[in-house]
Amino acid sequence: MIIGVPKEIKNNENRVALTPAGVAEIKKHGHTVYMQANAGTGSGFSDADYTSAGATILPTIEAVYETAEMIIKVKEPIAQEYNLIREDQLLFTYFHFASSEELTHAMIARKAVCLAYETVEKADRSLPLLIPMSEVAGRMSIQEGAHYLEKPLKGRGILLGGVPGVPPARVLVLGGGVVGTQAAKMAAGLGAHVTIMDVSLARLRYLDDIMPPNVDTMMSNEYNIRERIKVSDLIIGAVLIPGAKAPHLITRDMLKIMRPGTVLVDVAVDQGGCIETCKPTTHENPTFIIDDVVHYCVANMPGAVPYTSTLALTNATLPYAIQLANKGWKKACQENRDLLSGLNVVKGEVVYKGVADAWGLSYTNVDDYLEMATV
Repeated sequence: MIIGVPKEIKNNENRVALTPAGVAEIKKHGHTVYMQANAGTGSGFSDADYTSAGATILPTIEAVYETAEMIIKVKEPIAQEYNLIREDQLLFTYFHFASSEELTHAMIARKAVCLAYETVEKADRSLPLLIPMSEVAGRMSIQEGAHYLEKPLKGRGILLGGVPGVPPARVLVLGGGVVGTQAAKMAAGLGAHVTIMDVSLARLRYLDDIMPPNVDTMMSNEYNIRERIKVSDLIIGAVLIPGAKAPHLITRDMLKIMRPGTVLVDVAVDQGGCIETCKPTTHENPTFIIDDVVHYCVANMPGAVPYTSTLALTNATLPYAIQLANKGWKKACQENRDLLSGLNVVKGEVVYKGVADAWGLSYTNVDDYLEMATV
């Protein structure tokens, strides 16, 4: 198969979809890899690194899309890429369709095969291609939140871990999944007093067992959230419903009961956000303020640490990319249910229910679609 890796063009997105090591592994299986010039420089990989691994360098993004049968990316295509995508072309990347109606309709119109990292799901309901970036984003959420708590950045002026004789900051984490767990561990490690909320009692029991003494667990409901946000300095939104919009756990009216300088970090913003007042921002302009509350809503947080993120992502995506290249998308998805769950939009049809529900679109069951496609 002919595989293309374009340079990411989203604002301040420095990750790349394949490392040179990944290229070498794909080449061992007899496939051809085309990299756009300078695609890996933001992550610390030169064109020479890629050519040494067996890739061919193409000068433009147009050339990559025109040549490749499968495009491997990090972030969803943006408007200037839409018309480059060909009918039947396989795109393997993060899409987050439930947060962008424009993108959804664009991919339907292009009749491409859109296989989303974020909905590839194993039998145990884990999300193997979302986990690495969730780990990065969860840890970064505390790093960024601590920074924006500083007074010159309009935060409360509180040190996350405090000092002897002065109490630490209070951190509230909404969601006890991968992002929330990593955020709580980082905040606790810095000495903050942490409360982590989830709707699953079984998950709270697990977290209570593994977390250090400065982490409390609490059932997530509106009453508890309203009580905790009154005294929290840093609030992390870490809620995920795979392939669907995140629910708004913090609503517009709740800002009024927060203290001035409270910092909100909505890690779920690329799925619509779990904080009603959040809207996607960029690393260039990461924050905005509403009612004296600082909002940090960068939709590609791991893009700020591209070396770590690129290695972590390729470690997870490469085995699946090789399956797709070896077998073709249809056979690979029929033989591997993990990949099957990643199909979101296929040749003009929405085959993932969460996406169809988000935008009121007709939905075709993915098993039915593949059965019809093979007749």
